[in-house]
Amino acid sequence: MGAGSIRRITLRNYKSIAYCRIDLHDLMFLVGRNGAGKSNFLDAFRFVSDALRTSLDQALRDRGGIREVRRRSGGHPTHFAIRLEFQLPDGRYGYYAFSVGTTGTGAPQVAREECWVYPAQDFGEPDYFEILAGEVKGNSLSAFPAVLPDRLALVAASGLPAFRPVFDLLSRMDVYNINPEVLRAPQKPDLGGVMRHDGSNAASVLHRFSAETRESVRTHLSRIVPGVSAVTVKPLGSYETIEFSQIVQGQKHPWAFLAQQMSDGTLRALGILLAAFQDGAGSAAVSPRLIGLEEPETALHPAAVGILLSALQEGARHRQILVTCHSPDLLDSFDIVPNQMIAVESKNGTSVLGPLDSASIQTLRDHLLTPGELLRQDQLAPDPEVFREKSPVQEDLFGPMDI
Repeated sequence: MGAGSIRRITLRNYKSIAYCRIDLHDLMFLVGRNGAGKSNFLDAFRFVSDALRTSLDQALRDRGGIREVRRRSGGHPTHFAIRLEFQLPDGRYGYYAFSVGTTGTGAPQVAREECWVYPAQDFGEPDYFEILAGEVKGNSLSAFPAVLPDRLALVAASGLPAFRPVFDLLSRMDVYNINPEVLRAPQKPDLGGVMRHDGSNAASVLHRFSAETRESVRTHLSRIVPGVSAVTVKPLGSYETIEFSQIVQGQKHPWAFLAQQMSDGTLRALGILLAAFQDGAGSAAVSPRLIGLEEPETALHPAAVGILLSALQEGARHRQILVTCHSPDLLDSFDIVPNQMIAVESKNGTSVLGPLDSASIQTLRDHLLTPGELLRQDQLAPDPEVFREKSPVQEDLFGPMDI
């Protein structure tokens, strides 16, 4: 993926997740029952992006404060930590990690933060910085901007050419849960470069699409919702909405329907397509490089759910897409390979995430059953290895990468 990608994420004490280390690919499916922790996993990506785009304090407050973000357990963890390993567009690779705790007054504090960027050809020196409680303990540059204990240092470092691509990649991650009622309501126009979480600027996003991307959206939508021949933006005074042209039996020309007249399934399908295909009107630099989609199959007919998979596969050519899912219909394809799946279970209130167990992997590789058929049989579970007690020390989120 030429625009950069996240290769692996490691979490510790984030919401319901005690510990997980997950390798990522262009298109991934998180499968598990409701309440297992799929959404908490996706929220970790959005948390990083929110903390970089706004502030650490704001990202925590949006989630109810650090007590709601830090995992609750009998062990009373004092920190939560996130590590992201990445590949940059220029071929360089590295990792960014931080742990967050509190001061004596209960205020959030970045206890430790590191960023290492290695050269693409494995020769030359890496760029890096290491921060402990608001103090720079080491860096590769002759001068480093001032840092504060309650803010992520990567924000300050984003003004430096060595770390700007890291900031750009990690601050452009988002999670979408499309609300049909929001798409029905008239929307205030905006720049339309980035889709909002609920689709509240969907019309502006569609308006900014290139002609090629708009046609891709229309083509996929017409397969999901037969009869749709066009999707356009219609001004409504100082507002705007989305207009659908749909073929009606017995009529010579398609009829026009505004968004407020369309079904939940149609609007959700369009919102998912806009999120997956958003191109910022040709300005790929501002589009999210990784997105999460919350249960995109909701409100869709089972036949339409299967068609949605091809749209997600095409969208994953341009960005990483992580999908939460508990619909067998979406997974009824031999095109989905085992390493694209993350199984999620709740064990004694703790979310366990990992690759599929060996028996399920072999079944999929032998094409004996599709992932959807395994899901119907409740046979998609994490490898039992991940159930073993994991107690790696806090520092395992920091340090060299496994190449």
